[in-house]
Amino acid sequence: MAKRDYYDVLGVSRDASEDDIKHAYRELSKKWHPDVNKAPDAEQKFKEINEAYEVLGDKQKRAQYDQYGAAGMNGGAGAGAGAGGFGGAGGFGGFGNAGAGAGGFGDFGDIFSQFFGGANTQNATAPRQGQDLQYRMDLSFKDAIFGKDTEVTYDRTAVCHTCHGSGAAPGTSPVTCHKCHGTGYIEIQRQTPIGIMRTREVCDVCHGTGKEIKDKCPTCNGTGHEQEHHTLKVKVPAGVDDGQQMRLDGQGDAGENGGPYGDLYVVFRVQPSKEFERDGFDIYVTVPITFAQAALGDEITVDTVHGPVQLKVPAGTQSGTNFRLKGKGVPKLQSTGTGDEHVRVQVITPKNMNAQQKEALEAFAAAGGDKIKPQEKNLFEKMRDKLRGDE
Repeated sequence: MAKRDYYDVLGVSRDASEDDIKHAYRELSKKWHPDVNKAPDAEQKFKEINEAYEVLGDKQKRAQYDQYGAAGMNGGAGAGAGAGGFGGAGGFGGFGNAGAGAGGFGDFGDIFSQFFGGANTQNATAPRQGQDLQYRMDLSFKDAIFGKDTEVTYDRTAVCHTCHGSGAAPGTSPVTCHKCHGTGYIEIQRQTPIGIMRTREVCDVCHGTGKEIKDKCPTCNGTGHEQEHHTLKVKVPAGVDDGQQMRLDGQGDAGENGGPYGDLYVVFRVQPSKEFERDGFDIYVTVPITFAQAALGDEITVDTVHGPVQLKVPAGTQSGTNFRLKGKGVPKLQSTGTGDEHVRVQVITPKNMNAQQKEALEAFAAAGGDKIKPQEKNLFEKMRDKLRGDE
């Protein structure tokens, strides 16, 4: 179902000032709070009002909403950012836990939250997924291109192997919390500027679980969790690049209240190559050739990440000319095909030529009508050439 326009929810115009938005939110929150309004839809309207103000009460979020609408808010205000990219096991892309707080609200938001209790108390005993973890993996240049099978070892929070997450000693079971009667939260009356209000807070006895443990597990001391040194086999797919990440479902920390494990994100750090450069799925390399090879043409051996290949250099090739070797680049990640290798030839000017080479080059210049005025040698260069037998 499509979300209502946030401006309509708060009953304000699109050019409303910050004060107008704040005032509208304050009045509507008092009117529709479930502890004040007993209408069947009060709780839903209260949530909708809070969601609207969370966006419109923040300058940056409001500007984003004005430009893109609800679709630009990553699934709505307050929604944490999930793993992006391809998703699923082995998926690539961004991830995070982008929290959302009501900005531009001053201190009133905090006070109001204290009056009415946090939204999370509504589901204090609900299962919650565990925290996501991140692991940095260093890869060689070629391992990133061709992939590899490896293992990673890291520390994580796991379900206790003794009590299987209950927190109770073997042979015993948790009992319903005597204070909150299993709800996970308690209700407290407070005197507020708008009268006596009831608030909901996480139970200070069971900490929101709804259960009490009389005889704690000796392994986890009643937490239901323990730290473990976890080893996992990982298949690095061919074609990963520096900074990309792979999500491994269920390999993060254990959840709360029986919730599922979080995910593990393997972030790749690819070591550079001394010989090759990579841009996406293409490889770039510079190959030196002689003046004669460039002028007369030749067939040379060029290294690629797949092994050496032969490249025909046409006669008259200029320094800086680029050649493309199709299919000699990087395998395309989770797709078909392979990138290319781009070869840039660099003509090397000869140094320290002997007399025969100089004579041949001078003859070549003369045949082309070039008038070359050789640089006069100094005394040291003449003595050196004499010792070498160049003169």
